[in-house]
Amino acid sequence: MNLPPVRSAISQLVIILALMVSGCATPPQNQTLAATAEENFHDPLEDTNRKIFDFNQTVDHHVLVPVAKAYRAALPAPVRDSVRDFLTNLGEPLVFANDALQGNIGHAKDTVVRFVLNSTIGMAGLVDVAGRWGIAHHEEDLGITFGVWGIPEGPYLVVPILGPSNPRDLVGEVAEGYGDPWNRLVTGNPFTLYWIPFVRGGVDGIDRRARYLDALADIERTSLDYYATIRSLYRQRREALIRGERKNLPPPAGFTLNGGPAGPSASTNSLLPATVVSSVANGLEVSRQ
Repeated sequence: MNLPPVRSAISQLVIILALMVSGCATPPQNQTLAATAEENFHDPLEDTNRKIFDFNQTVDHHVLVPVAKAYRAALPAPVRDSVRDFLTNLGEPLVFANDALQGNIGHAKDTVVRFVLNSTIGMAGLVDVAGRWGIAHHEEDLGITFGVWGIPEGPYLVVPILGPSNPRDLVGEVAEGYGDPWNRLVTGNPFTLYWIPFVRGGVDGIDRRARYLDALADIERTSLDYYATIRSLYRQRREALIRGERKNLPPPAGFTLNGGPAGPSASTNSLLPATVVSSVANGLEVSRQ
């Protein structure tokens, strides 16, 4: 039986009000996800960070990328591998210190064995003998140690030239620069060899940039917002390292000139195929829409 006009109008009004209330109480899923993502990304300095990011991109495109391409073209892969292994071996004392600070005895033992083997049989680290014998390098730094201790990361930062960071990682990076035994050795001698750490850091940054030329170019080409993608990759990578994950990590999103927390040794993680990396980048962007 048909309802009287008045009752029908009231019923329709009740239904409309109910839908409006339920809509206000339960926001759409995509809006909820977006709000959650914004909460997770503590980036109160985003406007300033984006300006510094644009500056870094200019330096990267006009300086780092051409130099990295020339480096890759001039040196065959085995020579680049030896350079990388040598620089990795120089960093093992700091890795050991962080292993010890984290109470990870197993990793600390592996690091000592790696350093002894590669420094002797491996000709001062030019050959990763330990890696060939199954003792792989693992990435550690003071920023990771702080994270393991439960120190919060603080707001996201983009540092000129150095790239993505946060107060926790930046403090750890500076402290390691001062505490690196090789830096202390060359800067504390009477011959004033202050330039050696800069050369070492420069070569390390160029080698690292050369390793990820194709992957980062693919990410930049496919990202809707390259700044947001790099921010996501950086934070995902650092959080994974703090959890103890060492395989299938996102590529490093920054390239420091002092061997800091930007990236791993090639012996630790194989470079993700460019198609996989671009898919990850696209997925990150979609999840933020």
